[in-house]
Amino acid sequence: MEIRAARKEDVPVILELIQELAVYEKEPDAVRNTPQALAEHLFAEHPAVFAHVLEDDGGIQGFALWFLNYSTWEGVHGIWLEDLYVRQESRGRGYGKALLRSLAQLAVERGYARVEWCVLNWNEPSIRFYKSLGAQPMDEWTTYRLTGGALEDFGTPGAA
Repeated sequence: MEIRAARKEDVPVILELIQELAVYEKEPDAVRNTPQALAEHLFAEHPAVFAHVLEDDGGIQGFALWFLNYSTWEGVHGIWLEDLYVRQESRGRGYGKALLRSLAQLAVERGYARVEWCVLNWNEPSIRFYKSLGAQPMDEWTTYRLTGGALEDFGTPGAA
């Protein structure tokens, strides 16, 4: 097993895994990302998003896609884990734990205050897994999102 930073040649497999994740999360038609867009974002001159892949059994079995956030109270960065996914047939081998540990180690090495992510309320297997690692739910916080028409309406200059 090897965990490493993603390379450009990994983009098609990462996008395949993103699609598998969308199916798992009951949103099979939600992925609009393309190989070109993903490569552009991951490998820009100054990227704002990063990915690690886990290779074993001759191929990529999982990935973690993340970016930096910032705590105004702590005064330091943290890692926001956007997606953590391991192929269904590769689960139970410790791959998810290894990927998450690699991000935790990166956070510790760089002096970041936290690693954070969201999990769907119905995803009991993942919730149990995260709690087994010592992660705690942020029950007092609710995520809000502006998207689609509401974002367009609010973000358009001169909007009411």
